[in-house]
Amino acid sequence: MTETVMAWDTYAGQRPERKRVNSRGETTWFNWTQYEDHGPGVELLHLAPRARVLDLGCGKGGNAAHLAAVGMRAVGVDVSPKQLAAARARWGEPAGLELHQADAVGFLAGDREGFDAVYSVYGAVWFTDPARLLPAVRKQLRPGGRLVFSQRPAVEGCYGCQASYIPRGVDEDPLVVKRWDYESAAWERMLVEHGFGDARARVLAAPAGRRRVGTLIVSARA
Repeated sequence: MTETVMAWDTYAGQRPERKRVNSRGETTWFNWTQYEDHGPGVELLHLAPRARVLDLGCGKGGNAAHLAAVGMRAVGVDVSPKQLAAARARWGEPAGLELHQADAVGFLAGDREGFDAVYSVYGAVWFTDPARLLPAVRKQLRPGGRLVFSQRPAVEGCYGCQASYIPRGVDEDPLVVKRWDYESAAWERMLVEHGFGDARARVLAAPAGRRRVGTLIVSARA
């Protein structure tokens, strides 16, 4: 087991489960932000019926399960066996949902069908070198397809490759994974450089309350 897999398996045990029902009474839903019942939904992907959609870093599968529930062909990819086991335990094996253990770039390189949309919610786009990942996504997106991803906004002055620490026991060192943080304009520029069009990045404000950190949402078109 690589340290990266170990890190995300450890993280899987620390994350709370998605609620059984959201505030609208839905058993599946799409959420881009770190806040419950907040922000836009699946409309950001501009999907036609039966679209094939890839979730890079699907975690416990809530967003991918929602896409399958509304008739899409959802493919979820994650490096963590524990995340995927939790996804299967929660959502089962419904029609239209595939889950794979793989790293993002490797999975994209091996795909032979292509995708109508690719997305990542605090997932692999945040934790993979964009110089490797963006061209791999662009190659597999069908004409007009969308790449959309969300993550925390960069801290001012802290750009490029950063370290994220995943705590373990009190007598164990934390595990470390790399993440890539950029300002909105930098993401837009990189996407254009890798052949995308209509690149847009914005920070969605946090919902009303004491929390202040918003969500960076970035989209582009093949």
